[in-house]
Amino acid sequence: MAGKCIPVASVLSIAAAGSETSKGCVITNEKTGEKRAYDDNLARPKFAIMNPEYTKSLPDYQTESGCTDIMMRTMERYFTNGGNMKITDAIAEGLLRTVMKNAVILHQNPGDYDARAEIMWAGSIAHNDLTGCGNDGGDFMTHKLEHELGGMFDVTHGAGLAAVWSSWARYVCGECLHRFVRYARNVMGVTLDGTDEEVAEAGICAMEDFYRSIGMPTNLNELGIHPTDAQIEDMAKRCMIAAGTGKGSAKKLNREDAVRIYQNALNMNIQGSRQNAGIGLRKSVIE
Repeated sequence: MAGKCIPVASVLSIAAAGSETSKGCVITNEKTGEKRAYDDNLARPKFAIMNPEYTKSLPDYQTESGCTDIMMRTMERYFTNGGNMKITDAIAEGLLRTVMKNAVILHQNPGDYDARAEIMWAGSIAHNDLTGCGNDGGDFMTHKLEHELGGMFDVTHGAGLAAVWSSWARYVCGECLHRFVRYARNVMGVTLDGTDEEVAEAGICAMEDFYRSIGMPTNLNELGIHPTDAQIEDMAKRCMIAAGTGKGSAKKLNREDAVRIYQNALNMNIQGSRQNAGIGLRKSVIE
């Protein structure tokens, strides 16, 4: 660990990673394609300048990738088996609904200042550790899986997260079912009467439909990459080196699990899925 650090300041040009309030950074070795995270409180900015006007020139794809990253950093702390607090859940769920609503607004009207301000503040809250209070620190395996996609294929981080999340969610759902049911009800607005498994699946399908509504991918095909079996094996191996064997809170994952998640993300049907899931979704959640 570092012993000291030159004081850091942050001037936001995109609302996404929450760097303005977090202790984290990501370093990429362009020669090896390795992408690794480093967390240290020394790196928290001493001050930040947050002006939504600075983000208005962003392409829509980058804006929505940022919104996806904000949501995913919150969800990494939400889908856990390490205990949860009701107040923390309420903050996380409100944040997620707010980002979804304003991501749709910005997809349609990128110049909306108020929507950009909501997204920017949500990004700061999502990664200052507030939404992880009272749990075991979070899962973060979706991030680990995506880091290897980014390192190998240079994909936009938020889009890569969206492309792998559905595969991860379905793979781990059975061991974190109560959280996926809560998410479906309280975030995605699922009103379906059914088993917990059906409600959880409906929530995942609704999330996929939301991603598509803002131009984000839901699998590797939609992301535009088609890794070979050898590349998938390599990414899974690197993922476990970065994460450590058996990491994850929703479900402990090993190398074989990572391989299956990548394979599932590559082989998923690229057609919209909600029409076959019988979902009751409150329109007000994303409109």
